[in-house]
Amino acid sequence: MIDLFSSDTPNGKKISIMLEEIGFEYAVKKMDLSNGDQFKEDFKEISPFSKIPAIIDHSNNKESVFESGAILIYLAEKSGKFYEKENKLKIDQWLMAQMGSIGPFIGQYHFFYKFNKGLSEVGEKRYFEMTKKVYEVLENHLSKNNYLAGENYSIADIATWPWIARHQWHDIGLKNYNNLCDWYIRIADRPAVVKGYKFLDKNSEIPKP
Repeated sequence: MIDLFSSDTPNGKKISIMLEEIGFEYAVKKMDLSNGDQFKEDFKEISPFSKIPAIIDHSNNKESVFESGAILIYLAEKSGKFYEKENKLKIDQWLMAQMGSIGPFIGQYHFFYKFNKGLSEVGEKRYFEMTKKVYEVLENHLSKNNYLAGENYSIADIATWPWIARHQWHDIGLKNYNNLCDWYIRIADRPAVVKGYKFLDKNSEIPKP
């Protein structure tokens, strides 16, 4: 059994989707970020930077893992899925691109444009352009690849897809990027992705392109 400490965010959905994909039993420990659950001392013991998601693996001496990329690698190696040995370098590169660029750029755009519109014109413009650049890079790459690390679905796709699933917030237009849109739909149609997306709200629906 794995305890998943999470909330309804792109980073949180990475891990619920992964757990559904690999078929591991898990229990959701919902974190109310608006109430400051992430800053409680018991949670900081497993996630020092007070970030979700985090897990505790009761089948492995209650091993705890924080940082979503590290959790994906841990679960992929434990399950033997979505992290092909012969393709690890490409998977790692696109996973790190999500962790270091795609997520932070889009996350900052959410902060300035969605949640604090009008706070900083510079911030809104800067992160809109960075988010648009993310779309352009992914569109170009996916014109030559079915998935981020090549022909097979991997943890790099699982990490990136939930951020694009908030495309309605971005005012960029997912449909304007044919290859990215096709990739988005391919992943959205996976039963485990549908179930993982709804891990905190059974009535939620994956946004259409």
